[in-house]
Amino acid sequence: MALRNIKLTIAYDGCDYHGWQIQPGEATVQGVLTEALRDLLGPRARICGASRTDAGVSALGQVGLIQIDTPIPTENMAKAITDRLPETMAIVKAEDVPMGFDVIGDVTSKLYRYTIYCGPVRPVLHMRRCWYVPANLDTAKMDEAARLFVGKKDFKSFAAAADRREDSVRTVFRCEVTETLTEGGRWIYVDAEGDGFLYNMVRNMVGTLVEVGLGRWSSEKIPEILEARDRKAAGPIAPPNGLCLMWIRYD
Repeated sequence: MALRNIKLTIAYDGCDYHGWQIQPGEATVQGVLTEALRDLLGPRARICGASRTDAGVSALGQVGLIQIDTPIPTENMAKAITDRLPETMAIVKAEDVPMGFDVIGDVTSKLYRYTIYCGPVRPVLHMRRCWYVPANLDTAKMDEAARLFVGKKDFKSFAAAADRREDSVRTVFRCEVTETLTEGGRWIYVDAEGDGFLYNMVRNMVGTLVEVGLGRWSSEKIPEILEARDRKAAGPIAPPNGLCLMWIRYD
C-alpha cells in the first residue's frame, strides 16, 4: 500500500498539558496525539508539529503531519483520530499533501491571539482562557505600541532568556490591539501575525504592551527595547493561558 502524507489541523485546550513536545513524565499534546494515532494506525505512528506551543498555551489551528499506509480514507481520518482523543482535543481537518511537504519549513505565516479581560470582577467561567487584569488598560496606547513591532526586526529582547538560538530576527506582518465592551468589563485582544516566533516571544510582547497600557511606559519604549537585545529590557511575561495559536498558513 502506498505511503500517504496527511496534514492535520488540530485544536486543543492547552491548560492541562506541558506544551506540545513529548517530554518524559509529562502530559503533552504531541504525546496524547501519538497514543491516539498508535491506537488507530499501529505502534510506529508518529506526528510532527508545525509549532511547539508552550505549556498552558492553546490552539485552534495547530498543524501536524503524519505518514500512513492504511486503507482508512482521508475524509474519515479526522473523526477516527478525534474519537480516540480526550475532550480537550480534536482534529479539525485531515487532508492529503505531497510527500515533499515540510510542515515546519513551508510555513509562510502564523497568527497568535492573546486575550485579556479588564473589569471589576474576574470572569470565573473564562479564567482558563484569558489573563485577568483588574485595571483600566489604555488600548489605544497599546495598539500604537504594538504597531512598532511590525517589520523585519531582531526580537532578541522578547525571547526567553533560555532561548539560545543565534538567529533572533523575525518578520511580524501584523500586530494590533482591539477590544470588545461587555456589560461587566472589556475583552482585549492582541493579534500577532508573523513568519515565525521565538520561544515566549508573543507572551513577552504582550507583557510589555500591558506595561504601556498601564501608563508605566510609552510606546517610544518599544524601539529602545528592540535595540537592547536583552530580555531584561522588556516587560514581564504574560501568563500562558491567554495565548492561542489561531492558524498556520502555507504556500
